[in-house]
Order: sequence, then C-alpha cells, then structure tokens
Amino acid sequence: MIEIAGQTIGFDDPRLWMAAGVAVLALLMIMAIRASNRAARLGYPLSQLSQRVQALSEGQERLTGGLHHVSEAQVKSQNAMLQLMEKRLAQVQQNMSENLHGTARRTAHSLGQLQERLKTIDQAQENITRLSGDVLSLQDILSNKQTRGAFGEIQLNDIVSKALPPDAYAMQATLSNGRRADCLIKLPEPPGHIVIDAKFPLEAYEMLRRAETPEAKQRAGQAFRMSVRKHLRDISDRYILDGETADSALMFLPSEAVYAELHASFPEVVREGFSLRVWIVSPTTCMATLNTLRAVLKDARMREQAGAIRRELGLLHQDIERLESRVENLDRHFGMAARDLSEIRVSAEKAGRRAQKLDNFDFEDLAPEGRIVPLPRQT
Repeated sequence: MIEIAGQTIGFDDPRLWMAAGVAVLALLMIMAIRASNRAARLGYPLSQLSQRVQALSEGQERLTGGLHHVSEAQVKSQNAMLQLMEKRLAQVQQNMSENLHGTARRTAHSLGQLQERLKTIDQAQENITRLSGDVLSLQDILSNKQTRGAFGEIQLNDIVSKALPPDAYAMQATLSNGRRADCLIKLPEPPGHIVIDAKFPLEAYEMLRRAETPEAKQRAGQAFRMSVRKHLRDISDRYILDGETADSALMFLPSEAVYAELHASFPEVVREGFSLRVWIVSPTTCMATLNTLRAVLKDARMREQAGAIRRELGLLHQDIERLESRVENLDRHFGMAARDLSEIRVSAEKAGRRAQKLDNFDFEDLAPEGRIVPLPRQT
C-alpha cells in the first residue's frame, strides 16, 4: 500500500500500473531526447536516431498493451474477488440470522421457563408467608397457659378417639374429689379407671432452648425440672384415688421435642414419675399405650360375655333336643301315614280288579260253586 496525492493505493490497483507505465514512457522519452542530443553532438547519423526513436515507440506500444492487459486482468480479479466476498458475506449474514433466530428462540424458551419458575417461587413465597403467619399465630396461642392447655386437650382427644371406642373413655370427667380429669379411660377391675392429664411446660422448655451460657442453661434446666415435678405431684395427688381409679395415671406431653428433652437430659425426673406412679407419654407413646389398653378392654369384655355365651349355648342345646324329639314324632307319624297309604293302595288295587271283572261280566271267580254272592249293602 502506498499513498499518492493523499489517497491510499494498493499494488493491485490499475491506477498504480498506469502511473508506472506513464513514468516509464516519460523516462524512455527523456532518454531518447538525451540520446539524440548526444548523437548530434557526437555526429551520429539522423537515420540511426530515427530508428531508435521508432524502436522506443514500438516498445512504448507494447508496454501500453501489456499494461492494458494487466489492467483488464486486475479488473477481472477484483470482480471475482468482490463476487466471492459478496457470496461469503451473504453466507455469513444467513448464518448470523439463523444463529440469531435460534438464540432468540432459546432465549424466549428460557425466559418462559424462568417465568414459570418465578411463579413457583412466588407461590412458595406466599405459602411461606402464610405459614409464617400460622406459626406466629400458633406461638401466640401457645404463649397463653389456658390456650396451651386447650391445645393439649384437643390433641389428646384426637388421639384417644382414634384408639378407643366411644364408650371406653370420657373427656373432662369429674371425679369424687371434685377434680376434673382431661380424659378418663374406663377399664374394669383390675386395674380400674385410668386418668390422662395433659400438661405442656412450654415456657421452661423454651427458656432451656434459648439459654446460651452455662449459668443460663443451669437456671433454665432447674426451672424445667421443677415445672415437670410439680405436674407429676399434682397428677399423683388429684387423679389417683383408692377405690375409684387405678393406682397409676398418665401425664400427656403434646410435644415430642419436650418428651425427648425430658428423657435425654432429666432422667431423674422420669424416675420420680415412676415412683409417683405417673407415666409420662408423648403423642406417639400415648397411641401405643392406648392400643395396649384397648386389647385389655377387649379381653375384659370377652370375659364378661363368656357367661352369656355359655348360657346361650345351654339354651341352644335344649332347642336342639326338642327339635330331635319333634323330628322323631314326625318320623313316627310319617311311618304310620306310610302304612295307611300302603293299605289304602292294596284296597284300591283289589277294588280295581273286582270292578274290571264286573265290567267284563266275569262272575265265575266272584263266588265259589256257582253261587252269586250278593254285593254288600252300601251304607
């Protein structure tokens, strides 16, 4: 690439070759003029000078023709190059269009999936928000002792109603000492009726869970221990009555977490409950205990019904004996009726034979020795 008169010209540009040809021609003319002047000074003949000038003009013509051919070839090459570049540019544009179209389609699909996922995330966020509100409302409910007690009673009622028949328990039953039990399981003697009382020491448990320092954990553990011990003593004093209830009772904890923490960290409290004959149960262990009580209740009811079953079996045996006697009488009557029918059949056959003989006027066999026996008088 060279720069001429402020324009950048490449080596394949025809103008460059034309300029080179003109320069060469001008150089040859200058050389010819110089040669003619030198020849005139040296005394060369004019004919030789004209021959050289003619040779130079022919060379100039040949050079011009060559430059023309080079220019045409260069133009053809440029046209071919332009066509090739246009073709490749069209291919590149087509490929870019296809790629852009595919990218746009994939982008639209990805945006659609992203929108669906965003909708799912929004729904999940709404559910989380609603669940957070429910949790807050549940915390508000459990923060009150009365509502917390009602929560435990409702959960206990749900478990007992699923494990026992309706006539095997009573909710909010009043005992002879005026105390009202959350649930009274009606079992026969022994062991007798068993009381289930729902307790929920949530405040002490939350204090224990929130404690961070050893001193705070110790204070919270002591408070939790005292709260559970108080519940155990209250149940033992109020709901274990001689001659009215069984010699044991159940304390229902509505939370599996509280139950697990009690057995894991405070085993001495559980042993104290054993000594007071108060068994601590969670929702899971309460269901297992009630299933065991249902088996005991079923066995007791089967024993109660054993006498009635034996009595019904005796009556059934008497009915069967009477049935056998009546069947024998009926069989005897059927035998007598069968004999009567047989005799009637014989008499009918005889009467039929006699009637046939009379119809045939065969009187010889009717009476011996030719005597006609008169027919008996019909009454």
